[in-house]
Amino acid sequence: MAQEPRLTLTGVVKSYGAVKAIRHADFEVQPGQVHALVGENGAGKSTLIKIVSGATAPDAGEMTYDGERVSITSTVDAIALGIATVYQEPQLFSELTVAENIFMGREIVTRGRVDWAAQNEQVVALLESLGLPAELVTATVGGLSVATQQQVSIAKALAGDAGVLILDEPSAILTDAEIEVLFGIIRRLADDGVAIIYISHRLDEVVKIADQVTVMRDGSTIGSYPIADMTVRRMAELMVGEALSEHTGTRTAPKGEPVLELKSLARVGSFHDVSLELGSGEILGLYGLVGSGVAEIAECIHGLAKTSGGEIVVQGRAVAPRSPREAARAGIALLPANRKTEGMFSFQSISFNISIGHLQLLSLGGVFVDRRRERSVVKDLMKRLSVRASNENQSVGTLSGGNAQKVMLARQLVEQPKLLLLAEPTQGVDIGAKEEIHRIITDLADNGTAVLVVTSDLQEALRIADRLLVVRAGTINAEFGPDARQADVLAAAAGDREGSATA
Repeated sequence: MAQEPRLTLTGVVKSYGAVKAIRHADFEVQPGQVHALVGENGAGKSTLIKIVSGATAPDAGEMTYDGERVSITSTVDAIALGIATVYQEPQLFSELTVAENIFMGREIVTRGRVDWAAQNEQVVALLESLGLPAELVTATVGGLSVATQQQVSIAKALAGDAGVLILDEPSAILTDAEIEVLFGIIRRLADDGVAIIYISHRLDEVVKIADQVTVMRDGSTIGSYPIADMTVRRMAELMVGEALSEHTGTRTAPKGEPVLELKSLARVGSFHDVSLELGSGEILGLYGLVGSGVAEIAECIHGLAKTSGGEIVVQGRAVAPRSPREAARAGIALLPANRKTEGMFSFQSISFNISIGHLQLLSLGGVFVDRRRERSVVKDLMKRLSVRASNENQSVGTLSGGNAQKVMLARQLVEQPKLLLLAEPTQGVDIGAKEEIHRIITDLADNGTAVLVVTSDLQEALRIADRLLVVRAGTINAEFGPDARQADVLAAAAGDREGSATA
């Protein structure tokens, strides 16, 4: 007799305005099963998990739990039903103990007082069931490693007798040894009958831990497969579809002299032995999945984080920027990934946002800003980058996402940098603005600027870069040229050893 699914979703649909986040999704997980959910960024995984965990409501579709139809309208409903979610970053109070975190909001009260002894006793039993040391019960969470905090998060989720445990990118911030400990806990929970939904970009790990895998593409679940029938490459091909990605290599300008060199660059806990060379007039893509270390490499180049080894060389001179200001002085210009929190002054004008950081260049004698010169520079950049606004005095906060991003890019071009570092350059912009930003980047390279594009958007990386380096587990493990195939790059990034050869 077939086992009843613990959780089933049928015909789920979800839109945000005109954007169809989920077009059609079917999904089910059995008790004692580790069921992986995979897909590219934007495939609909996060929205589906938000629906299951009660963070958002579907527009259509049905959900059953242990065979009975249910309606989950809040996270409280989900938890009461037995659905618990553990996110990539531990959601804990660092100043409290492990026991206090686990019982937060559901304390055991006896005669009007919290029964600490009873709570600690239950937590010890829970920790031991997960193979964790009992002495953790009184440890302050802030003093624990990230891996141990995540284990505590799992214990907290299970304290409410969860029948379904959702693990969202649980391995992204863990070392290989810590991942093995995590896998041991997952297997123990599955053996005890917990249904586990495992979301990850690391497809090699999915092959190791999952029993079943469901693939999402373009807002739809395209199939569910026994893991025995899957390989990393096959999953990657299902995620991207049969069509080949657009080729790069439309630019024919030869690479010039080296502008940026990384020599065995390292940062403890983030990346190691990263070496690359970027020439003038070249667009080099640096691509990696969540937790690969690619974002941290960009931060170190721009002085937002310190390296622990290796060397950064800009135009033949070794530099060690300790801040974005020092990086700028060394000739490195940065467009940050999150424009709203990392540099954009929403209530200020376009003119202010472009000229800020360059006031010495635009000043008279280093004292007063030359408003005529400032206006000239700003108008010229707005024209070059096709910023659509009433005038340079319009507030940046009133612009579209694409135009706001172009204003942020314009700021980096005031002093005509030789090296431009772009982190997620088209994140949050519409397709038309994306095309324009790509054109701008190509024009800059055609005029001799060395451009390093750090992106998690694989289609963008393939389209715009002359060469593409893939970062996996903290180091560069593959290089692709103009004829790279999307599935091959994704397979290399996700851990397919066969896909890591230079293309």
